[in-house]
Amino acid sequence: MSGALGGFAHREWGPLFATVRTALVTRRWRAVPMTLAAVCLTALFQVVQNQDRGYQPVQDVGSVRAEDPLWLALLRTPLSLFVPALDLPVWGALAQVLLVFGIAEICLGRGRTLAVAYLATLCGTLYARVGIALGPGTPLGLPAADAQVVDTGPSAAVVGLAVYVCWRYRACWTGAAVVVAMVVEVVVKPNLAGKEHLAAIAGVLVLIAVETRRERKRGQEGVEPRPGTRSWKPPIKS
Repeated sequence: MSGALGGFAHREWGPLFATVRTALVTRRWRAVPMTLAAVCLTALFQVVQNQDRGYQPVQDVGSVRAEDPLWLALLRTPLSLFVPALDLPVWGALAQVLLVFGIAEICLGRGRTLAVAYLATLCGTLYARVGIALGPGTPLGLPAADAQVVDTGPSAAVVGLAVYVCWRYRACWTGAAVVVAMVVEVVVKPNLAGKEHLAAIAGVLVLIAVETRRERKRGQEGVEPRPGTRSWKPPIKS
């Protein structure tokens, strides 16, 4: 039994663990400069928004509500990712950013990590408007009162990045477990945050489908996949 579990763990997490460990051993904290900056920015927003004169400025730059004009919501969305929700413990947001963003930055690079994070966050932000338009009478709908809910925090980005990294490193069972956990969250507590997590996952799955099709097309055309893609392998040396 232990051998089977060990084999499963090696197949599921071996490549991911090796990549992260190598980067941290050789470069230490220099491997995740963007993640450290994101953690510091999140902590700064938390401190400022809990001050009497700091709450409103933070809301002005990073608070998103479905009732806001779309252009304003899109303008605030990038920073909203780093504004911790006031009704949740800030250590949870900091831990999510440090762990998941750190792994993603090492495995995907800074540019792709930010792109996937913002795609997931944007999908959640746009879904809120669609859900409210559909109304509470449909499975994907939301009550009108959710239009006034402040929608901030890194959770949608974290979920999206987790699914994407699992796909890149073929940790299929782990990625599936993340998706199932988010579905259970919505079933148990069908609120705005939970449904936004599913919207974030849906957006990332569409991205994965597009990239998979592109890689297959390159393979059919005989084009060597680029380093960093799932099908890339180093050249064989004799």
